[in-house]
Amino acid sequence: MDKIPITADGASRLHEELKTLKGVERPAVIKAIAAAREHGDLSENAEYHAAREHQSFIEGRILELEDQFSRIEVIDVKALKGKEIKFGATVTVADEDTDEEKTYQIVGEYEAEASAGRISVTSPIARALISREVGDSVEVVTPGGQKDYEIVKVAYK
Repeated sequence: MDKIPITADGASRLHEELKTLKGVERPAVIKAIAAAREHGDLSENAEYHAAREHQSFIEGRILELEDQFSRIEVIDVKALKGKEIKFGATVTVADEDTDEEKTYQIVGEYEAEASAGRISVTSPIARALISREVGDSVEVVTPGGQKDYEIVKVAYK
C-alpha cells in the first residue's frame, strides 16, 4: 500500500475533524436518537429516521478518516527548500494571456480545496508545475481547455 503525502497542516485539520466527530457529533446524535425513540412509533417518526441517517453519515466519515490516517505520510513543508517546485510548495503563477496571478499550494489529495488555494498533487496544474522553477512557462491541459502560465514565485511555508 502506497503512502499518500499530506502537509502537517492538512493532517492537523483531518485530526481535528475526527476528534470533533468522535467527541461531539457522535454523542450528540446518540442523544438525539434516544430522545426520538421516546416519542413512540419509530416507523412514522421523522426525527428518529433523520437522526439515524445523520448517525450513518458520521460513522461513515469516521471510518473514512481512520482509513486515511492509516495511509498518510506527513511531510514537513517548512523543512523543504530550493528553487524547484515539489510537494508542499506555494506557487504563484501568472496567466500568460491575461497576466492574472494566482497562488496555489500543492498538497495531498485528502486536503485539497481549490477555493482555499490548495490543489492536489495529482491535479493537472500541479503535475505541470512539479520539477519546474521560477521563470518557466507551463502548459496545463484542463477540462476547460489549455492554459499557459509563467511561474512567478515559489515558497515553502
